[in-house]
Parts: sequence; C-alpha cells; structure tokens
Amino acid sequence: MVRGSFLWRHRVMLTSGILMLLALHMLSAGLAPGARAEKPSLALLWSLKPIQTIEADIANDTTGFFHDYFDLVNVRQENLRLKQQVAALEGRRTRLAELESENRHLSDLLELREVIAMPALAARVIGADATELSSTLILSEGSSGGLRRDMAVISTDGVVGKLIAVAPNASRVLLINDHNSGLDAFDQRGRARGIVTGLLNGGLTMKYVDRTEDVKPGDSVVTSGMDGIFPHGLLVGQITRVSQEGPGLFLNVDVQPATNFRKLEQVLILTHKPPQLAPDTKG
Repeated sequence: MVRGSFLWRHRVMLTSGILMLLALHMLSAGLAPGARAEKPSLALLWSLKPIQTIEADIANDTTGFFHDYFDLVNVRQENLRLKQQVAALEGRRTRLAELESENRHLSDLLELREVIAMPALAARVIGADATELSSTLILSEGSSGGLRRDMAVISTDGVVGKLIAVAPNASRVLLINDHNSGLDAFDQRGRARGIVTGLLNGGLTMKYVDRTEDVKPGDSVVTSGMDGIFPHGLLVGQITRVSQEGPGLFLNVDVQPATNFRKLEQVLILTHKPPQLAPDTKG
C-alpha cells in the first residue's frame, strides 16, 4: 500500500468496515460453538457494543423526541379547539341569558298593559340625557308607530314621564324627576293631593300639600288621573320626609321615585288618553 494513496488515507475506515462485515457474516452464518472464528467475532462484537449502544440510544431519543413533539403539538391544537368551543358556548349562553331577560321584561310589560286595560306600545331605551338642564330618555319608537307628544310613559316599577318630542323612528321622554316636569298625584293612605315635580338633585317633591293633611314618610304616592296624561292609580314613589317650615300654608314633602331611571331598558307608552275624572275626585 503506497503511503499517501486513497487506501492509505482511509485505511482505518476501510479496516473497520471489513471487520464489521466479517462479524456480520459470521453472525449470519451461525458459527458452531468452539469454532476458531468465534473468539475474534465475539471480540469484535464486544468492541462495537458501546458504539451500537450509543447509536441505539440516539435513535430511541430521537424517536421519543419527535413523538413527544408531535404529541405536544396535538395537545396544543386540541386545547385551542376546546378554548374556541368554550368561548363560543359562553357567547351563546350570554346571548340566551340576555334574550331571556328581554323576554321577561316584555312579558312584564304585557301584563302591565292588561292590568291598566289601555292601548300601549312597548319601546326600548336607546339613549339618555341627564344634565342640570333636563332629564330625558330616547326611545326606539316614534310617529311611525303612532306616537305623539304628551303621551304617558310608564314601566313595571311606576311612572316614567311623558313624550316631549317625536320623530318617525324615535322619541324623547321627559322624566318626572326633571324640574320642568309636573303631574297630579295623591297620598294613597291619607288621600292628600299635590303636584309632583322634579328636583335638581334627581329626587321628587310634592307641592301644594295643605299643612293640615295627614301625610307621613313611607306613604305611597300615586297618580290621580286629573292631569289628562297619566291614568289613575299608577305608582309615582314613596314619601321619604315631611316637614313644615315657617308659617306657610303647605308642607314640604320629599318623594323617592319608584322607578330607577338609570336602569330602564324597556318602557310602555300609553297611546290613548286616560278617561277623564271629575275635578273633585281624590282617589
């Protein structure tokens, strides 16, 4: 073998390969016990065992790595799919809950319409304007639904206000707690009459109640039906304070509205005027 030739440069690799082939051949040929070639072959196998062990470990680790990787990818994809399903179900549950709430409110309004026995139209609250100048709500129904100015607006809790502006598909209601509002009402227990109007702080006051009247905190205030807008007997609120200051003729009566105007979502608009009552009717 010439030094520097191809065989010389690769002698180690070629020798190892020949020995490995020889070992494989002896193994496949099945040497009988005690044969001469048995000891060299065993020695060769023993010398190659660490290499084979390392190769096997590398192969097993590589296979396990890829299996773990693909399992992890599959788990992540499954988690993502499950999260999307949960989000979709949660969104559907929320929508169903909202529909159920709206249906319940509409059902309550329909029951109220049957109780008062007057033609009425349900509407949604789509806007609000509560400032020092006015307290109003914007409703989803207008003149195309037969609405006109001065129609009464009520809720399942009590009186809301009256329409002051009507467009084809929307309308504005002036709330009873606006200082420009006023309705004829009376104390349901003591039967004392007065005019309920709004205050700048959002509350109500009952004006022109004679100081000799029997009016107490906790009494309910209801509509009298005398103003030609609200029918008789609708709840306005509860009296919270009664005072008498100075030699005046009237009591100072504070009233808490029955309706929480900030939480209103749906209302009922009375599309017909209530029946007129005799001027001397007090309840």
